[in-house]
Amino acid sequence: MNRPDRDLLTSSHWGTYSVDVVDGQVTGLRNFEHDPDPSPIGHGIVDVLEGPTRITAPMVRKSWLEGGPGTAGQKRGLEEFVEVSWQDVNKIVAAELNRVRQQHGNNAIYAGSYGWASAGRFHHAQSQLKRFLNCIGGFTSSKNTYSFAAAEVVVPHVLGTFRGFLDTTTSWESIATDCELLVAFGGIPLKNGQISQGGLGAHVQMAGLRAAKMAKVQFVNISPLKSDLIDDADAQWLALRPSTDAALMLSLAYEIFDQNLHDQSFLDHYTVGFDRFAAYLTGETDGIPKSAEWAARICDLPASEIQTLARRMATHRTMISVAWALTRQDHGEQPFWAAINLAAMLGQMGLPGAGISFGYSAMNNVGLNRYEIDYASFPQGQNPVEDFIPVARLTDMLENPGGTFTYDGASYTYPDIRLVWWAGGNPFHHHQDLNRLRRAWARPETIIANEWCWNALAKHADIVLPCTTTLERPDIAMSPKDPYIVSMDAAIEPVGRARDDYDIFSGIAAEMGVDRAFTEGRNTESWLRWLWDVSRQQAAKADVSLPNWETFQRQGWVKLPTPEEPTIMMEAFRADPQANPLRTPSGKIELFSQTVHEFAYDDCPGHPVWLEPAEWLGGAGTDEFHLISNQPRNKLHSQLDHGPVSCADRPKGVEPVTMHPTDAAMLNLAEGEVLRLSNERGTCLAELRTSKDIRRGVIQIATGAWFKPIGEACQNGNPNVLTLDKGTSQLAQGPVAHSCLVKVARQ
Repeated sequence: MNRPDRDLLTSSHWGTYSVDVVDGQVTGLRNFEHDPDPSPIGHGIVDVLEGPTRITAPMVRKSWLEGGPGTAGQKRGLEEFVEVSWQDVNKIVAAELNRVRQQHGNNAIYAGSYGWASAGRFHHAQSQLKRFLNCIGGFTSSKNTYSFAAAEVVVPHVLGTFRGFLDTTTSWESIATDCELLVAFGGIPLKNGQISQGGLGAHVQMAGLRAAKMAKVQFVNISPLKSDLIDDADAQWLALRPSTDAALMLSLAYEIFDQNLHDQSFLDHYTVGFDRFAAYLTGETDGIPKSAEWAARICDLPASEIQTLARRMATHRTMISVAWALTRQDHGEQPFWAAINLAAMLGQMGLPGAGISFGYSAMNNVGLNRYEIDYASFPQGQNPVEDFIPVARLTDMLENPGGTFTYDGASYTYPDIRLVWWAGGNPFHHHQDLNRLRRAWARPETIIANEWCWNALAKHADIVLPCTTTLERPDIAMSPKDPYIVSMDAAIEPVGRARDDYDIFSGIAAEMGVDRAFTEGRNTESWLRWLWDVSRQQAAKADVSLPNWETFQRQGWVKLPTPEEPTIMMEAFRADPQANPLRTPSGKIELFSQTVHEFAYDDCPGHPVWLEPAEWLGGAGTDEFHLISNQPRNKLHSQLDHGPVSCADRPKGVEPVTMHPTDAAMLNLAEGEVLRLSNERGTCLAELRTSKDIRRGVIQIATGAWFKPIGEACQNGNPNVLTLDKGTSQLAQGPVAHSCLVKVARQ
């Protein structure tokens, strides 16, 4: 292994680190010297690289190996595995792929394979998997994300794009210099800002928030959790009832309109459909004015506080931030659309420090002032299979082959999936109602997983292909979402007989006679050099100069210059809407969408509305609590849940659950007790922590615990055994994890 004459470096979704190696073993990571607020999460990998959970050889489930495809699928997650050689497993996988393709067609292969894998530009598991499968005729794919599926579908109907504006969110520098009031629906959770897609060099969210506070920006935290905005922000906390954000936004819009505080000139020049929306606000269309008094009953907030906030927003330079979590509730399209309409009524969209933003600190890159460079990525090729599902409809697809579903104005058919291949993610983390998923998971004839540790995905597979970690292979951390580019070093040799994904797929491709199509005759180093050369050309188009490959390897990292001017979302559109129209039918902000209206969905009409969630506290009995299952602070999704950083937070082996002390006293529960959280979908165990910083009637447990079922109960505390598995609406079919009621009892 060639060693650079510098510190060994690695980069991950939670930061960049120097790697210490002694006698071929990683002994520690050191925080990147240029990171002002490093995350501790990355250090958690050191102790588990060669621990008992590491998968060190190809493994095949015993019944499948003995009986063939379709044997005893109900034993997945329960049965032992048999070690095989790479030569044998390549033949096994190749033969099974050929069987499925010949007997059922390529659309019987599902490789939506959702999740976060390596930060590296080349060793990106989903790209490797999809390129390989496209070389043999394609696969059924997935669309959108669990993070914000509802917004991904609805916002383009309103603003013409979602991701385009997500990536050009007004920067923190502009907030500090120009904003007066930042109203954060769902807060600004700095724990989420520890991570970013691709690698990251320096964490900026804490500094951005503190600079804004030093500049006397006022903050309002609208969330059931006070901790969704740090105490340093000195924010007003409005602890609304969960899943009622849209109702609050509509009432703020009503009060602004009723007091004639809206910007009619902006609405006339930059929007369409306000008359239809206003008719709904005033009750002209349904007889119900969306007043503060109306929302107060739904949100359980004082009407006077709603009215005061409306006036503050209309009389200050105001930024509205909507957390991604707002989309992960029943009818999750409505909060983002309502927030856009509210911002349009204020007339400040496109101004410095004002308008709307899609989730400060949802990731480290939101609000980061940076150049947008279209770096090269590992080419996936073209997928000839047209079948797809919205990503959160995984269980529906497995349960209902040949059934129909609606999505964004059209109707589709679920394919009959015979083989599932997952690489770089964990469905037993992301998905809802895990007991239902587990039953449906028994239906496919074969499940293949590329994994490095024995998490729930690996345990519920038939064939497990052991892959390397970022510390065992060279790569480039190079993301348009971060100004740092890092040479990721192979610090140690692969553990056991693990292989990187490129070598895994190259071996199977050779067995199937498509190795030339997959590799193009390149090895890993050749691909890395190709990625770097193309990316240098792309950077040059943005007037950014990157060093040659040899210099980059010698230096280890590069930092791009910071743009001279802060990023202002929608600045060009505001300056000249004719020259810079939005990609909507009208070219303007569509407060009412004729397109969505004509879809005729009763659960997502042509403008934002209040629709009661399937499960919410407004309809609950006194013995139920609203469950908030938010992102963890000590891991990324379920990654490194088995590491020491994550384990330190659960001395009793189960995730902590936070409850208001008054609620705990009413149930005669004591701090530190292990509780049973349950509903009709399942049960999970959790350790009680009490806090006054959570709304009464609400409990909070982070996601990410490795799913460990005994019967219908998760022994580790994965809240997704409890969450509801239904689509946000017929429009987006996103997940609704935050609309969930549970009962609480002592174990």
